[in-house]
Amino acid sequence: MTLPQILSFAVIVMMMAAFIWGRLRYDLVAALSLLAAVAVGVVPFGEAFSGFSDDIVIIVGSALLVSAGVARSGIMEYALQRYAPGVGSVRAQLALLVITVAVLSAFVKNIGALAIMIPIAFQFARRSGVSPSLFLMPMAFASLLGGLMTQIGTSPNVVVSRLREDLTGTAFSMFDFTPVGLALTAAGCLFLTLFHFLVPSRERTDNGLNAALAMENYSAEARITAESTVAGKPLSALLRISAGEAAITAILREGSLRIAPLPDAILREDDVVLIEGRQEALDRLVAQAKLHVGAGRGKGTSPESMAVEAVVTKNSSLIGWSAQHLMLYDRFNVSLLAVSRKGERLDQRLGTITLNFGDIVMLRGDSQTLPQFLKDFELLPLAERQVLLGSVRRGLVPVSILVAAMGATALGLLPVALAFFSAAVAMVLFRAIPLREAYDSLDGPILVMLAALIPVSDSLRTTGATDVIAALLADFGNMLPGYGALALMLIAAMMVTPFLNNAATVLVMAPIAAGFATNLGYKPEAFLMAVAIGAGCDFLTPIGHQCNTLVMGPGGYRFSDYPRLGLPLSFMVILVAVPMLMLVWPL
Repeated sequence: MTLPQILSFAVIVMMMAAFIWGRLRYDLVAALSLLAAVAVGVVPFGEAFSGFSDDIVIIVGSALLVSAGVARSGIMEYALQRYAPGVGSVRAQLALLVITVAVLSAFVKNIGALAIMIPIAFQFARRSGVSPSLFLMPMAFASLLGGLMTQIGTSPNVVVSRLREDLTGTAFSMFDFTPVGLALTAAGCLFLTLFHFLVPSRERTDNGLNAALAMENYSAEARITAESTVAGKPLSALLRISAGEAAITAILREGSLRIAPLPDAILREDDVVLIEGRQEALDRLVAQAKLHVGAGRGKGTSPESMAVEAVVTKNSSLIGWSAQHLMLYDRFNVSLLAVSRKGERLDQRLGTITLNFGDIVMLRGDSQTLPQFLKDFELLPLAERQVLLGSVRRGLVPVSILVAAMGATALGLLPVALAFFSAAVAMVLFRAIPLREAYDSLDGPILVMLAALIPVSDSLRTTGATDVIAALLADFGNMLPGYGALALMLIAAMMVTPFLNNAATVLVMAPIAAGFATNLGYKPEAFLMAVAIGAGCDFLTPIGHQCNTLVMGPGGYRFSDYPRLGLPLSFMVILVAVPMLMLVWPL
């Protein structure tokens, strides 16, 4: 081995050790690895920041923003609310959830798809009287499988496509991943539905303020406008949309006339309905019925507006005052959207509620002035939860933008990076997502990690280190048949990805896999695909992928719960993936 190869290995080994150690953020580990690679000379000065202009970073960043726009559109909640009430048994509910999450994950970021469906899983669990844990882990695993179906479904697919272009001159296309990914997703969804009994029934264990408030009911009011889907219809139409998740406590007409909320009461334009329920339920009701909340009659929200939940502290000057008396909107440009008071139903007009210590208020205002308002009135913001109530929901617009981007890519009209960058710009331009949320969705640490690791991982190739590793593996692979060598690479990626970020796993292992295949006399495509699949399928730990981490608290899972379902699922992936790879990508 040459000195540059030894130094390149040393940087990679130290980087992996730092990832496994876990005391430093992964983006910081990647940045330090880049500096180390430059310092020892395996990455030239001129190439140090080449990763920041790489198509991988553009595609991943754009896909994150596009998926955030689709996630906040409300279209999936509407579809399931309308078509899912007839789903009765727990197994049927689970099948619907895992299939929906998997399909969504093919087109939006898998953690975004999972986040959309978690509230619906809790609804199903309450209706069926079972623990949400029976649904959440299978849904997390289904989101990982669904991401395997398209190039943009998961970061490993984006990265391996770019690496194939570097190695062979031709990138994987949008739907090159679909045959194998679809087979794995179909088999996985069937497995998760049939073997759901392997998931332990747990109660949620998340503690702290956010958990304590998770089931808290809000009282709010919403106005029927000309655009509302329930204008001119009986109250029963609005009740059907609420599906028992939100209560209608009164109807107010012409300012003061109070009408009993009977199912046959006809809703008119400009009526105000008093509603009560959890934040997510109120959000779904307002979005699907196209109601207006907040100050003013039908005013849209500013692109720079934001909404927060906040606790009225004991020193707050809001105590003893109502929004109406304070002229909250006129003086401060802040709208009171809802109030929650533990143990009490608030059935009076929202603006006339006298605020008390301990009340939780939902406020919307300008992103530049609302933080100062919270400080001035000594309100404690609850930053853990995103508030969408009263925000603009563009329905089919973000979905149409996503379809257009995928169509342009599939037809070869635009490169993937340009198509999805254009889609990201269109999301903001057409107000499918506010500019502030657009920047929040970009996940800077992931983008920095990718940009830093691209030149570091490329140093393995430029120094010839990948050829050394591939030759060593080939000595062992020569004793194996083709399917055995392919399975070896798939299993290796599965073993590495719990300790590295999945995209980092591909950056490190894909060049090795290509060299391994070449030394054995095989084409590299199946081996590159095997690395992408292995990197995207961490079912054994709660820390290897964000989706697994996301459901750990709400599901009440322990670390040891994941292998109970994840280990047999991993074996199933190997058994299905290897023959499918050999069929679609002959060796």
